[in-house]
Amino acid sequence: MINRHRRSITALFTATALMNAAMAAASAVSTLVATDRLGLAWAGVPVTAGIVGTGAGALALTRVMNRAGRRAGFVLGFAVATAGACLALLAVASYDIVTLTLGMLLLGVGNAGAQLSRYAAADLYPPARRGFAIGTVVWGGTLGAVGGPLLLAPSSTVATGLGWIAFTGPFLLAGVACAAAMAVSAALAGSGARPVPGRARLSDLVHGPAARSAFAVMAAAQVVMVGIMTAAPPDMHLHHHGLDAVGAALAAHTFGMFAFSPLTGHLIDRYGARPVMAAGLAIMALSVALAAAGPGRMPMLTAGLFLLGYGWNLCFIGGSAGLATGLPEGADRMRVEGAVDAGLWGAAAVAGLASTMVLSSGGYTVLAPVAMALLVLAAVTLARTRRAAPARR
Repeated sequence: MINRHRRSITALFTATALMNAAMAAASAVSTLVATDRLGLAWAGVPVTAGIVGTGAGALALTRVMNRAGRRAGFVLGFAVATAGACLALLAVASYDIVTLTLGMLLLGVGNAGAQLSRYAAADLYPPARRGFAIGTVVWGGTLGAVGGPLLLAPSSTVATGLGWIAFTGPFLLAGVACAAAMAVSAALAGSGARPVPGRARLSDLVHGPAARSAFAVMAAAQVVMVGIMTAAPPDMHLHHHGLDAVGAALAAHTFGMFAFSPLTGHLIDRYGARPVMAAGLAIMALSVALAAAGPGRMPMLTAGLFLLGYGWNLCFIGGSAGLATGLPEGADRMRVEGAVDAGLWGAAAVAGLASTMVLSSGGYTVLAPVAMALLVLAAVTLARTRRAAPARR
């Protein structure tokens, strides 16, 4: 049983890394293509499509997982993402924004599988070790999410060597990574989940204070992270920074998002999810201030993007663990998890589309206060649970 769990964790870790590489590379370049084709105000359209795909994919894949097991859901999600990467590559070659948007939508389905893998890992461990399990799989995103942006320029060089335009390179990389994730997830031991009886209801989130605060923190962190992250590449592009600079800044951001995940899991298992989430909100507030003060100034912007990722990591893993332990007994966890992720990514889709519109009209002077307000609202919700039992068992 131990060896089986290790194989499952390894498969989840690897598939998550590969899918994160694909999504990070594709998202960054899709905003640049859309900026050149549609203008800054609509630069977030392809990324938004990827986010919508992630939300819809969370619902669709959890339904498949309920019927056929976790493994079947992961394989399907990554297969759809592979098709999306290929479609996006062809679209970029002809600057077809509509087809590119559809390709990003399909890539988002695979991203949903990567996001849901943290819950599959948690199901393999007892409640006292779920922080460790979630942190380990989220950490798998480090290699991919950092490596993906760093491979923007090299993959573009490969594409030009093949006689293609430079922007097709990252989508070629995404297609290979998604296909590899599909192959790895096919080797997942068993279904990767323990079935839980009962039917999930979204009211479970409303009536449970610990789960409600976890959802609020994750939603705020996701919206703020996506909003700032989507606005950063076109803003840097307009300040005449090249793909190498964009890739370096995004790599710093994604390093912060994933690299410290095992430490975050350890802190949750030892101190509970609530203080970890509070620290994450504070760090995200600092990051927004730095990003707002540093448009065009690479050191400050890079530092802000790193802290944005680190604060998100604390909120996301802390919220995931708080949600898992805050759900009422007997709930069908997979259905609730899928509904929560769909809600998170649905809100993030609005943020991704709105961020470039706000950036084009008012810049970070408008974007930053909106982000700060969301973080404050999440902090207030979290503070109201101070008398509730810690989100730890």
